[in-house]
Amino acid sequence: MSGAQPAADGRPRCPWGLSTDDYLAYHDTEWGRPVHGDDALFERLCLEAFQSGLSWLTILRRREGFRSAFAGFSIPAVAKFTDADRERLLADPGIIRNRAKVDATLANAEVLAGWSPGELDALIWSYAPDPASRPVPRTLGDVPAVTPESTALAKALKKRSIRFVGPTTAYALMQACGLVDDHLADCVARGGR
Repeated sequence: MSGAQPAADGRPRCPWGLSTDDYLAYHDTEWGRPVHGDDALFERLCLEAFQSGLSWLTILRRREGFRSAFAGFSIPAVAKFTDADRERLLADPGIIRNRAKVDATLANAEVLAGWSPGELDALIWSYAPDPASRPVPRTLGDVPAVTPESTALAKALKKRSIRFVGPTTAYALMQACGLVDDHLADCVARGGR
């Protein structure tokens, strides 16, 4: 597997970030940067679930449509969505119209609306591994798809009635939200550079 590769500006990036301008911007400014806040983490949790079985680029390019359709991923607002909202979502071409994923998003919002402020943030971040315990990935082959921490996070969320989050989705969430830094060793974005 390949290590960091030069982008058009000559600076090395993780190879996955080089295929489109959308990916490059996301790679350089968002992926692996710490995300906090219940609504912000709810958004990432939902988008990772919608991404399951699809490319992240599909979700990234529809992110604004998702934000519009799901009231900016405000947990209290989405928790109040009705059956009419569900039908509206299933007819919205700006999102992925998968009934199971839409239903999981609405059900998860209802569950999370009953949690204390900051509880989702605290739960997710409690599974962040000690960075010193993880080797720095040098190639894409060094980056896992699942870890013991992501498996434990998925189990904890499932135990608390959060749907559509398995160990792989949980690890993608951990990567995207900065719980782990899986930028390759030579990548200019490693460590938030």
